[in-house]
Parts: sequence; structure tokens; C-alpha cells
Amino acid sequence: MSDELLDASPRRDFLGRLAAGTAALGLTAFLPITACAAEKTGKLASDTATADALTEPSDWPGTLKAKHKMAIDAYAMNDGFPLAFAYTFMLPYASMTPSPATAVVILRHAGFPLALTDAVWSKYKIGAAMKITDPTTKQPAERNPFYMPKPGSLEIEDMAIDKLMAKGAVFGACNVALHFLSAKFASAAGVTPDVALKDWTAGLIPGITVIPSGTWGVNRAQEVGCSYCTGG
Repeated sequence: MSDELLDASPRRDFLGRLAAGTAALGLTAFLPITACAAEKTGKLASDTATADALTEPSDWPGTLKAKHKMAIDAYAMNDGFPLAFAYTFMLPYASMTPSPATAVVILRHAGFPLALTDAVWSKYKIGAAMKITDPTTKQPAERNPFYMPKPGSLEIEDMAIDKLMAKGAVFGACNVALHFLSAKFASAAGVTPDVALKDWTAGLIPGITVIPSGTWGVNRAQEVGCSYCTGG
């Protein structure tokens, strides 16, 4: 991502947003049961066996039946290399049906915009801000060049997000990055952060799951048996 968006000041702003409260980030549903919540249900916390335990926010990435599993930590776009890593990991098993390999790709931090459709890239000028060049026009990308790309635009066509998903790759996108980056890019489209959040949420690529946070996803993928691969 450009220095303007990821320098020290925005990082402090990001931490400030977190400290201000998880409600603004849409994370309140992931908090543990509290006395206040118990009061609303008419039950005392002591009556609830799980009162002191976190309620698991998601079962993502689900049950992975493949023998070989790798988590790709896509915290930066890195010219699409996180997707290339997922492709090359599954490539040796391409002729096997069903494939014994599954890639789990976590789109977080500056890698989050990979989860967005062309309409969002165009409206919010993501290519210009993040210095991503469209391989077909050689200009700042006004579309997601890694999702349903034009034929021949990628050196390896099967590294496209839609192609990877068709081969069984699992994608998760960070909810914290969704809120933070949509607010940061709102001014590029001349809209409020609330409008930007709605646009970005509606503009997620179908099949990509929003997960509580990217770091949560990296941990969860490893807990279900994935080895780790940095994608930055």
C-alpha cells in the first residue's frame, strides 16, 4: 500500500479506532457473554455455563478434508504473489480428483482490497492509491486485476481468484480491514465512511467470507491443520 495510507499516523489512527470500541468495527457479536447481556435475557451470569468463555465467532474455514493444507497470509498485495503461492501449492496435485490439497488465503491489512469487485476498485480509485497497474492498460488499475481478469492479462491465468476458488481454495477477508480501509478510502469517492462501508460490504467477491480479523484467520487456519506461508 502507498506510504500515505500506511505511514505511522494512519497506524496510530487505526489503533485509536480499535481502542474507541469494537462496536464501530462490527465486532460486538464476537464478545463473550456478560452480566449486561444476561440481564437482557432475564438470566444471571452464574446460570450460564459459558458465561466466562468466548463464544466462537465463526467456524471458518470449516472442515478441510484435504491431506495437504496451507494458509497464505496475504497482508499485502505483493503484485498478486499471495495468489501465485496458493496456485503453486495446489499445482502438483492438479491432476488428482479430488485434489488432496487445499489453500486457505487470508486477505488482511493492505491485502484486503483483493477481496473487492471491479466496481469498488473503480469508484474508490484503489489502483491509483495502492500503485497497482492494470497489466492490460499499463495505467492505475480501475478494476481488480486478479479477479476474472481479461485473457492474457496475468502471466498465470489460473492464479486468478475466481480460478483458485473453482479449484477449492478458501478465502477469508478481515473485518477490521474492511471497516478501517473503507473509511480511509471514503474521501476518494466523495462519500462518508458509512456509505463507503456499505459499498465495500456489498462489493465483496461472492464466495469470500468476512472473518472477525485477519490475524484471527491466520491462527484459525493453523489450528485446523494448515501450515503457514507468508504472502507479503
